[in-house]
Amino acid sequence: MNTPPPPQASRGSVRTAVLAAALCLLLAGCSGFGGSGLDTSADADAAAGAQSGRTKVALITHGGQGDSFWDLVQKGARAAAAKDGIDLTYASDSDPVKQAQLVREAVDDKVDGIAVTLAKPQAMKGPVADAKAAGIPVVGLNSGIDAWRSQGLLEYFGQDESLAGRAVGDRLDAVKAKHALCVIHERGNVALEARCAGVKKTFTGQTEMLYVEGTELNAVDAAVTAQLRQDPSIDEVVTLGAQFALTAVESVKASGSKAKVATFDLDKDLVKAVRDGDVQFAVDQQPYLQGYLAVDALWLYRTNGNLSGGGVAPVLTGPAFVTRTNVAAVARFAAAGTR
Repeated sequence: MNTPPPPQASRGSVRTAVLAAALCLLLAGCSGFGGSGLDTSADADAAAGAQSGRTKVALITHGGQGDSFWDLVQKGARAAAAKDGIDLTYASDSDPVKQAQLVREAVDDKVDGIAVTLAKPQAMKGPVADAKAAGIPVVGLNSGIDAWRSQGLLEYFGQDESLAGRAVGDRLDAVKAKHALCVIHERGNVALEARCAGVKKTFTGQTEMLYVEGTELNAVDAAVTAQLRQDPSIDEVVTLGAQFALTAVESVKASGSKAKVATFDLDKDLVKAVRDGDVQFAVDQQPYLQGYLAVDALWLYRTNGNLSGGGVAPVLTGPAFVTRTNVAAVARFAAAGTR
């Protein structure tokens, strides 16, 4: 199709346009955005960010203090922030009410983007809506794969926990386990509940849930030890975090049980336990990748309008099984604190 050439501008109009552009630069008061059909408020925010030279992003999670998993998430997020020239702030609280308040504070601070976990989706509904009303893009990570779209988040990065749990159930069948104890370290966390429910769905043996207080490892040890002593038929302990697996290894020893230990999640200490045979396998959801992708996605959305998964499908970061046969492949990355 032949497109007619654009009309030629007169010399006078060109001279006028050049002078106007120069005046804009001197006054630093003009924006090159507009007329594109995009949200003008978002264009204004982007222009403001360009003038300051830095984009502000808040990463807000439900991570508890002392949980090494969230150190990996933060490392990935900070690596993306450094690459993209982003001012990143991190805040967390395992109390859903307090986490919700952290999101509202980020909205009040007029950040340019928010990455949030939805471990307790209902608690996040209000503050996420506040962020959207303020024109702040929000992406999800780690928890809330069944809630992110209904709450209007742009993208999601994480593991399908139900799928991962079912894969663990299949693996327990493969090693001929008969009675699994699935240890949930945070009651009501939708991701953790989905993991154990997934195990129960595919594992042909008996699956028993044990709720413990994950912020107190001594209490976790005592509870698992007591359960193993009470029921010698338990031949598999499935934990939902690397530090809890290491605790369960000690519980098995203390109780005199012959149970094996398997876990979700990975860190450098867990890598050694897998290599030594103390833990059968770990399900790696790649937390470093979750943090990296979430922050990078906000930058890409603001600078180029990109939406991973088209805004309708999650970007899966797991599950990947780490066993004694392949643990060497990830050991050096774990030692560097990125796996």
